[in-house]
Amino acid sequence: MGETETRAVPKNEPRDGGEETSPPGVFWRYWAAATVSGAGTAVTALALPLVALTVLDATALEVALLAAAGQVSWLLLSLPAGVVAQRVPLRRLQVALDLVRFAALGSLPLALWLGTLTYPHLLLAALVTGAATVLFDIGNSTFLPAVVPARQLAARNSVMSGTHAVTDTGGPSLGGVLIGVTGPVGALVVDAASYLASAALLRTLPESRPAPRTGESALRLMREGLRYVIRHPVMRPCMIWATAANFLNAALLALTPLYLVREAGLDALQLGLVLAMDGVGALAGAAVAVRVTTRLGTARGIILADLAGGALLLLAPLTTSAGDAYWFALGNAGFAFGTVIGSITTRTYRQTQSPPELLSRVMATVRFVSWGALPLGALTAGVLATYAGAHTALWLVCAAALLPPLYLFSTGVGRRRDLVRDTDPRS
Repeated sequence: MGETETRAVPKNEPRDGGEETSPPGVFWRYWAAATVSGAGTAVTALALPLVALTVLDATALEVALLAAAGQVSWLLLSLPAGVVAQRVPLRRLQVALDLVRFAALGSLPLALWLGTLTYPHLLLAALVTGAATVLFDIGNSTFLPAVVPARQLAARNSVMSGTHAVTDTGGPSLGGVLIGVTGPVGALVVDAASYLASAALLRTLPESRPAPRTGESALRLMREGLRYVIRHPVMRPCMIWATAANFLNAALLALTPLYLVREAGLDALQLGLVLAMDGVGALAGAAVAVRVTTRLGTARGIILADLAGGALLLLAPLTTSAGDAYWFALGNAGFAFGTVIGSITTRTYRQTQSPPELLSRVMATVRFVSWGALPLGALTAGVLATYAGAHTALWLVCAAALLPPLYLFSTGVGRRRDLVRDTDPRS
């Protein structure tokens, strides 16, 4: 291709091919920062709509719009974010974005205390934190090779993938518990503080140098990453699977507080306890993901785990009151279990099989397409709940959860045992 290596290089990494080293504890400080920040993002996903419901008495469509506002930046910013991650010092970028999120969310409890909180203010905070999260996450996915020696990268990727899956699914349940215990003000304060803690931890990591300029335009670089994924016989169907799964995840997340609070009559603490089961399911999935995919194969493991999770999710609409909320809890746990196994396996495949010079753009491309479905899923759920009722909308979303694994089974991936590496689609 004639393109120079674009991986960010930390100051302590040798350039002469010598033994790679990193200061003791660097990875665990990186892990702690990413975990705290990821948990804060996941808490925000539920804390904001719960504040809208319990404090501002928002409508179903307003709650869905709020969820979409926090996710729309994946559609707008994720492709250019892949180029930004190659061209600026990553540590400095990560710290700045954490501080932006701290300021945006910190303004909400202040407004609550002053009695001036409004729905537009909540919507603006969701937009700002969502945009900062997109840039942060894309940068974070390429920051790890800059702080960890290459020989440790596979093992560290496994740790990060499992942690990300758990915080992504368990965070919303933590938000429900926090609101139930401390009220909306306390939950937002804790949420904002998580970003401040992440910034403080990131400040202790070695700085990375931006990649050398190649003279290529940002548009061409983005196009190259998109073309690579679309032409790849494994990454393309996995990306479509992830897009459908994310659409349904976003729809379910938008419906969950609305249905359980308004229709089933749960309070915030009960809601948090029910949703905590998705964290349990995610943790279980992360714990056995490697074992499952080793035994069944990475391709078969994804499909079978996701089918089982989709089938269990059909239990969720059986909940009609606080007394039978265990159906929702079991369905949510099963769905999280299957989704996490697929998420860990496909993410690890992309990180280990993508050419190093394309990694940030491959990750950005997949997130642009698959995470770009998040606002569409949330808005679709809001429209369905408004015109068909929350219970009918929930049944439709849960039934549709069987479609992504069935699609993946119908592709070339379904005929494989493993997500083996194919010929480079650039050749």
